Amino acid sequence: MHQPSYRTADGEYREPWVYLHAIKDYADMAWHLEHVEGARASVSLSPLLLEQLDDYAAQFADGAFRDPLLRALQRGDADAPEARRNLSYMLCRANYERMVRRYPSYERLFHLAETAAWGGAPLSPADLVDTLVWYHLVWFGEATRRDDRRVHALISKAGGFDASDRATLLALIGDLVSEIGARYQALAHAGRIELCTTPYSHPILPLLIDFATARESRPQTPLPSASYPGGPQRVDAQLASARAAHAARFGVAPAGCWPSEGGISVRALEALRRNGFVWAASGEVVLANSVRTGDSGAGERARYLYTPYAVQTDAGPIACFFRDDDLSDRIGFVYAPWNAGDAVDDLTRTLESIAAKTQHDRARVVTIILDGENAWEHYAQNAFEFLNALYRRLGSHERLRLTTFSDALARIPELPQLDRIVAGSWVFGTFETWVGDPDKNRGWDLLSDAKRAYDATIASGALDEAGQARAEMLLRRCESSDWFWWFGGYNPPAPVRDFERLFRRHLRDLYSALGLPAPAQLQKPVSIGTGAPVYDGVMRQVWQADPA
Repeated sequence: MHQPSYRTADGEYREPWVYLHAIKDYADMAWHLEHVEGARASVSLSPLLLEQLDDYAAQFADGAFRDPLLRALQRGDADAPEARRNLSYMLCRANYERMVRRYPSYERLFHLAETAAWGGAPLSPADLVDTLVWYHLVWFGEATRRDDRRVHALISKAGGFDASDRATLLALIGDLVSEIGARYQALAHAGRIELCTTPYSHPILPLLIDFATARESRPQTPLPSASYPGGPQRVDAQLASARAAHAARFGVAPAGCWPSEGGISVRALEALRRNGFVWAASGEVVLANSVRTGDSGAGERARYLYTPYAVQTDAGPIACFFRDDDLSDRIGFVYAPWNAGDAVDDLTRTLESIAAKTQHDRARVVTIILDGENAWEHYAQNAFEFLNALYRRLGSHERLRLTTFSDALARIPELPQLDRIVAGSWVFGTFETWVGDPDKNRGWDLLSDAKRAYDATIASGALDEAGQARAEMLLRRCESSDWFWWFGGYNPPAPVRDFERLFRRHLRDLYSALGLPAPAQLQKPVSIGTGAPVYDGVMRQVWQADPA
């Protein structure tokens, strides 16, 4: 689970996704793992996500909110008419079928807010308060919705919310957000989960090292103007800081790393091993490309997919797991409209079939990897019934065993060797989601320019130790994968606008920290999305593109 930095250098949050996903998805996932005895999972928590969760916890502790949604919920209003219009826009960002239509009281307010957001009649003060409360109510995870009396009371009240109701809601949000890290740590101590990490701010490691790695899987990929300056050193810095932050928080260094978006290359795996990681994971198409010989295909999936591999690097061997794209994408994209029991039956039958086909293999592992945030809102009740039934079925199955990556490795005496790696990610087996499109490459060029300015300023000695640390922090935020994900015409306009503005703001903040004027081009949009809203989101289904 990860989020980019929505917090700018002034401490203000420009988007609410960290705390909204915390109260919905991070809280619900923890509940399932806490309440099903046989549940096991490996959970990746990016350091930048945890850093922002800590900052939100501090805001709830002192009541000085730097997030406009929470500040409005606390005050019961926005600061000015323009802020009120922007607030109306923010209060419309929820899955309509699963989150909005479920509650007619909110659906009515949703349409009023939508009208206000697009320049129509503004929300009345009472409707604004009610919409603020309802928006947060629909973002709660299903476990909270079922178990917490405060939520029951607010939903039953339906409207006419007052200051006491808003205070109750804020207290509940604060409790959930502040407990996330501790809940996952307790699950790890109980042996229910393995906690792993990602590079600190979730950059695409192979692209930082060398843009040309994108051509290993897509030879025709257009590249940015020049390599990212000092990219290999930045990869080491991202990995070392992630490992140190994880160890400081959880009391033990992580054994494994989910490289951002499953992005691996030979040099990225070497960097992971050099920084102390013993396992990593990626996508099925990366493995298929890597085992393919000549013009022949990779062969039958069951012959190569269901085992981890040892990859030799100059820093030593590292174990690699590869995602079963079919099973993972069934959960991410197919099962949402299904009856929960039917979906669990289908997945279980497929796993049983795989077990039968591979019964003579000693190192049998089926790897299912999912975005921990964005699939569940497409299910009824945030996938509560599906996930609960799935964990219970697999947790008590006679022949199938839920496990973690490290526990799986401990049971396998010797891993098969993977002799080569064709660089790629879990999305199509390529890096085209982050590089190659003119807008994406333009974003990389802007970042590379800022990195050269950063290098020159650091080398000049113009910044003291604190100034250098601040500049490095801001650079790290700019390196996140999310900005490049959203650039490109195929994405819908609204989120492209939101993310590209924030990317440019982070770059301007970096130049300011370096004591330099921001280039004029940072006043111009990097990308303007023109895609249909159906593609809105941060998951891509593997079969949507040809991975060859």
